[in-house]
Amino acid sequence: MKKHDTIATRLSLILTKFNNGEKFTVDELAKEFNVTKRTIQRDINERLSNIPIQKEKGLYFLESHHLGKVSFDDIHNLASLSGIDKMFPSFGKDFSSHLLEKNVTQAYLIKTHNFENISHKLGEFKIIEKAILDSTMLELLYANKKRKVEPYKLANVKGIWYVVALQDGVVKTFTFTKLSQLKVLNKNFMLNIDILQTIEDDESIWFSNAKTEVILKVDTFASQFFKRRKVMAYQKILEEYDNGSLLISTQMTFEDEVLQLVRSMIPHITIISPIALQEKLESTLQSYLSKKTTK
Repeated sequence: MKKHDTIATRLSLILTKFNNGEKFTVDELAKEFNVTKRTIQRDINERLSNIPIQKEKGLYFLESHHLGKVSFDDIHNLASLSGIDKMFPSFGKDFSSHLLEKNVTQAYLIKTHNFENISHKLGEFKIIEKAILDSTMLELLYANKKRKVEPYKLANVKGIWYVVALQDGVVKTFTFTKLSQLKVLNKNFMLNIDILQTIEDDESIWFSNAKTEVILKVDTFASQFFKRRKVMAYQKILEEYDNGSLLISTQMTFEDEVLQLVRSMIPHITIISPIALQEKLESTLQSYLSKKTTK
């Protein structure tokens, strides 16, 4: 079997094995999924830690009275959470069942962003998860400042985990690995459904009432990437020219959201407006080039 590059795919298949009453060793799974034994151990001991898995004489299996209770709905929920359901042309019950067949999975190879390793912060991850589910306030240290927050979501964007929370009535995003001194407070908060809906519906995880529209000119070479998928949150194609180039609109909360993308695709993107943003980009590039030439 070829390597399954998506964690969700591998976990779905392992869940199905457990659900079918199969017993297997770490070595057997590592060989089948073409990953290390350490990866399988993390799958079983961390990622699937809430499942009543038993171990006997090196074999892992599900307790007999739990067999058959991992449903297709559970697998669909896992696929939806990871976003894998949107990769395929369809992810109904028939197609997902089809994907779980051994001979079929050999036809697929899915490569995604590399994910940061947060195994050393599993305890804090679970604390935040529970606080979100129980609507319990948290105290934490972030950017050298103690904060009391109402946690709403753990969000993963391009392989990096963030905590989306309310602080003093304002929605803020905290990089998970940068927070410390986590403490559960003996105080619950009232979940604001409107705020929760905004967080879930917003295309970005950077929340602010002061978003600025940015207009970009994308040349013919780079236009294909923007037409295939949304490269940026809030991306809208305003115009497609005869030569294949595009005029694109997006929204930014922070300048770096746009500047990082444009820098990565120089010379194929130009910032049309705000003009000050293009000038800032050119200034940083000139500064960089002057350092290179003076060495």
